Amino acid sequence: MEKTGAVLRNKNKPARTMTYHPLACRFTAVLWLLLWVTAGQAEISLPKIIGNNMVLQQGKGVVIWGDGAVNEPVAVSFHGQVKRTVTTASGSWKIVLDPMPASSTPSAMTIAGSNAITLNNILVGEVWLCSGQSNMEYTMRKNSKVVKEDVRKGAPIDELDHADNDAIRIFLVTSKNLRNPDPAHLGWSPARDSALRSFSAAGYFFAKDLYAQLRIPIGVVSSAVPGSAIEPWLDGTLAPAEEQASNGPVLKIDERIPGKFFPTMVQPLAPFAIKGFLWYQGETNCFQNETGEYTAKMKVLIEGWRRLWNDEGLPFYYVQIAPYYYSKSAGKYPLTAETLPRFWEAQTAALRIPHTGMIVTSDLIISPEDLHPAYKWEIGSRLARWALAETYGKKIVPSGPLYKRMDVVKGTVELQFDYTGSGLVSSDGGPLLAFEIAGEDKQYVPARALIRGNKVIVSSPAVAKPLSVRFEWTETGKANFYNKEGLPAVPFRTDNPLRFDQYKVVRINAKPSKS
Repeated sequence: MEKTGAVLRNKNKPARTMTYHPLACRFTAVLWLLLWVTAGQAEISLPKIIGNNMVLQQGKGVVIWGDGAVNEPVAVSFHGQVKRTVTTASGSWKIVLDPMPASSTPSAMTIAGSNAITLNNILVGEVWLCSGQSNMEYTMRKNSKVVKEDVRKGAPIDELDHADNDAIRIFLVTSKNLRNPDPAHLGWSPARDSALRSFSAAGYFFAKDLYAQLRIPIGVVSSAVPGSAIEPWLDGTLAPAEEQASNGPVLKIDERIPGKFFPTMVQPLAPFAIKGFLWYQGETNCFQNETGEYTAKMKVLIEGWRRLWNDEGLPFYYVQIAPYYYSKSAGKYPLTAETLPRFWEAQTAALRIPHTGMIVTSDLIISPEDLHPAYKWEIGSRLARWALAETYGKKIVPSGPLYKRMDVVKGTVELQFDYTGSGLVSSDGGPLLAFEIAGEDKQYVPARALIRGNKVIVSSPAVAKPLSVRFEWTETGKANFYNKEGLPAVPFRTDNPLRFDQYKVVRINAKPSKS
């Protein structure tokens, strides 16, 4: 016997109906409901993130939780599993479903207590949380047109006219929508039509590329706020840095008072099972002229979020911010043409944090006058490369060339790189641009740079005894040094004074870790 599920519609296309077979699950749940009904006054409720159309994480224990009357029995049934518990003295409850394989077949879940809730059209696959400021929040309605094959050529195709994949599901977090339960259990939507128009472009294109490779359901949760610095997303409040006689500056984190967005836009999502995080933020902190302190804050953020989900191995892939004329800013902080390269350096240093990856966007701009560059489809695609390579084990090069070491050889500097892929290349076939070289006087001059195998040889007749090299040390971007996989090199300088552990992080009033 077959029961009809939700009617799914797409503009310019006839309505179609998806089907699923929830009868067995519902019968089991109703049976438990009849056996377990109590006289409690409060009905069971669910957090906003748990609802119709959601994607549950495959291969992990899936937590389902909520509230109800004190000492109220609760039963959850899904995919042949029935899990039971009793609410605590505070009325909260939690069960953990056994790990499940991916499933593209829509299924129903029933939660039964003094009342019964049925959630429909649920898939099992991979779930990612994306966050940050405006460039992550940047919606599909603003940047849905994709240029195929080359990001600078070809006729654009509007993805909103073609998005029609029920296996990609999206959930948009706002500053208010996680505060109270939703009796209709809405929030998750298939990635199309009006829901997609308001969703993160980078997050959607990440999901699209992931699905193209994995062919299993993908769920993406977007929780981003335009103009936000990193501090409101931390699990504690920053205290002023102090100078120590021997150990350098200290970054104190007071866990009693979390950042503004953490308790409203991050914490309520846990412990909903996820695969990892995507992060696109930094412009606001670059305007604050930060360097090493931003690296330390990244470490605080990543470790705090992983602790919230009780999984120190959750991958964290992030975006290096795009070129922009920060030096023209008339804000509170005096900025120069080196402000952005120094900030890039701080972002690159965060790669030392385990299970992280960073994409470069220095080539994805039309003008450095625009703080919100387009090409979000390429940003999503590059983030997906990291996930596919490092999280899913695909044989994909995730990054452009990343500086590894240098050697001075007969008046030249030989540079070696990680992520050379199938070879190094000039993207336009011309001489490599944006390389500079310096000697003992530390005065950089334009340099000649030649690719020799997987090395780059840098020299200048003006510098007989070179000591250091830097690449793309500019806020304007658009260098032409890539690997053959089409990924741009990471900006760097060989005389980088920034240490990953420059700031010591000290947590005060720390909360105990989740068991």
